[in-house]
Amino acid sequence: MQNPYLPYPVRIDQIITETEDNSLKTFKFVFIRPEDEARFAYRSGQFAELSVAGVGEIPIGIASSPTEKGFVKFTVFKTGKVTAHLHAMKKGDIMGIRGPLGNSFPWALLEGKNLVIIGGGFAFTTLRSSIVTILAPENRSKFKDIHVIYGARSPGMLLYKDELKAWAQRDDIHMHITVDATDDPNWSFNTGFVPTITEKKAPSGDDETYAIVCGPPIMIKFTQPVLEKLGYSHDHILMSLENRMKCGIGICGRCNIGKVFVCKDGPVFTLAQLNKMPKEY
Repeated sequence: MQNPYLPYPVRIDQIITETEDNSLKTFKFVFIRPEDEARFAYRSGQFAELSVAGVGEIPIGIASSPTEKGFVKFTVFKTGKVTAHLHAMKKGDIMGIRGPLGNSFPWALLEGKNLVIIGGGFAFTTLRSSIVTILAPENRSKFKDIHVIYGARSPGMLLYKDELKAWAQRDDIHMHITVDATDDPNWSFNTGFVPTITEKKAPSGDDETYAIVCGPPIMIKFTQPVLEKLGYSHDHILMSLENRMKCGIGICGRCNIGKVFVCKDGPVFTLAQLNKMPKEY
């Protein structure tokens, strides 16, 4: 049996600086041992622990899609000791990945449905994974109408800019990119906060439509009533939480909400499930 605390060794194959303030970088990892890639079988919405020997580890949502083979991607926000060390690492350096961990978005349930994907800031990582999964040639016909609402503070803080532009040019997905404010005369997308754009652009809720929400707590707080106003039932609103996760396997008790562990029972919950839990997230 695989030791759940033992990371798979990986090599940094590529590093992309995503934002103008250099606070977010995407790391492309390749597994040292090919058999480890097969063991690391994940679904969009899951996370993993990035492990740096002698420094520590951090839980990060998986940004790549299972449809992308030969590598795995994570987008890391420089915010503490481990992330600062990781940001200083170079292509070719060796580190570890432990996982995959947690649940995922309920893809079998979502097949045949309309999807509204709503994200803000650097929490767009697992949503990037989801979009790539949905748009894969072998998967696109499994889903109906797709809307994506994604916002950042400014154009320079958007993630995956080349992909955003490519998706916006497709006719099988509706991209509603927005920023809080900008003085860029060439900005051709929306301006306004994510909840506002959601109210303007998202389709009405019904039995055939689900919303997937992942973002900072303030965005989630003000997006929830907008979705309710649009007619989304609480069991059709899926939220991905980040709640002080540490061990990733439900042992340390750092991420519990009442009797529920975000790392093991989540991080994806319906709003109906969250309504039954203490407001500790």
